Amino acid sequence: MTPSKPKLLIIEDDPGLQKQLRWSLDAYDVAVAGDREAALAQIRRHEPAVCTMDLGLPPDPDGSTEGLATLQQILALAPDTRVIVLTGNQDHANAVKAIGMGAYDFHQKPVDPEVLNLVIQRAFFLHNLQQENRRMQQSQADSPLAGVISRDPGMLKVCRTIEKVAPTSASVMLLGESGTGKEVLARAIHALSPRAKERFMAINCAAIPENLLESELFGYEKGAFTGAAKQTKGKVELAHGGTFFLDEVGDLPMALQAKLLRFLQERVIERVGGHEEIPVDVRIVCATHQKLKDLCAQGRFREDLYYRLSEIVVTIPPLRLREGDAALLAHHFKNKFCAQEARASLHFSPDALAAIEAYQWPGNVREMENCIKRAVIMADANTIVADDLGLPDTVVEEEPLNLRQVRDEAEYKAIARALARTDGNIVKASEMLGVSRPTLYDLMGRHGIKASA
Repeated sequence: MTPSKPKLLIIEDDPGLQKQLRWSLDAYDVAVAGDREAALAQIRRHEPAVCTMDLGLPPDPDGSTEGLATLQQILALAPDTRVIVLTGNQDHANAVKAIGMGAYDFHQKPVDPEVLNLVIQRAFFLHNLQQENRRMQQSQADSPLAGVISRDPGMLKVCRTIEKVAPTSASVMLLGESGTGKEVLARAIHALSPRAKERFMAINCAAIPENLLESELFGYEKGAFTGAAKQTKGKVELAHGGTFFLDEVGDLPMALQAKLLRFLQERVIERVGGHEEIPVDVRIVCATHQKLKDLCAQGRFREDLYYRLSEIVVTIPPLRLREGDAALLAHHFKNKFCAQEARASLHFSPDALAAIEAYQWPGNVREMENCIKRAVIMADANTIVADDLGLPDTVVEEEPLNLRQVRDEAEYKAIARALARTDGNIVKASEMLGVSRPTLYDLMGRHGIKASA
């Protein structure tokens, strides 16, 4: 069965240009409208993801008032529609105005079919990305892992691991750079465990002075030190029956490492200034951005404590290594902050999305969240542009979205690598690639790769 073509609406009053566009855009199921009323009828009927529009529509074919009014009504009726404005050289100011009103992009006449095709293709890609993000939000709304927005295979594997280990009693160590979502996953472990109805207590070992950390962890008795006016339970004791999350455990002082190890072995604590052993049933989840094995080798972290804490180790990939997640998260946070700040639906301009995809995000998801919140607040009209993001200037290399081009490049690289590894041996290379010799010869001919003599 042939897959259905994506629906594209062309709003153009010139029958000749209608025919030209329909012919050059045969990869799409094209609908045509010649005026505002017909355009709105097609939007209601087909709900196209993308449409092209001439601003000069009747009864004002030489001006832009009717076209801009049509654009406004289309975006009010279907805010997610990507509208590409077709404009002449003299109408540049009106094209900029249309972008400010929420149009996705503009393309100058006379139309270059190849360039317009690329613009339309990317518009469909971004629309599909936004819709997928929305579907993911809906499907995960009630899930303990709903805070994890990803389609990256590595991150999805982390989520599956969390789902497996959560029902057990094993101690879990979460490793990852700052801002990758370690506490989100720690809370998911708790929510998916039999302890979900009990307390989840968290403490950041790097944020509390060393002289206060012991009393925060284990509590203290009345009179244990100046200012200890009453008996106070520590975070470990308060988490009894539930989950205790030790964030930045690599910053735990050596003296406290010994006391934490004793607790993990005996499952009893002593409050500061007390002598009574208090049994505590709690599951330990810890996290750090540091390499604990290196700290063990340097004598800064107890090796026996490391093995107690790391019954299960989960490594969270940084955002820069999560394929496609930068744009996906950007859309997620944009929708979140539009609702939070009571703003109308916003769209990313192509240059903004290119900047998001090119940036390395050293602060990971936390940096992304702050960046998109600022952009939502700073954006004019209905579009977030690159300047609103406040990211450093980056040279953006546009990656191809044409599937045939991507496939051809991947085939070429794989064949070249296989031939290099086998020193040009066609039989071995075809076995490595999982194809027959005739197929490999055909592929080599198509890609212009010559067999070594």
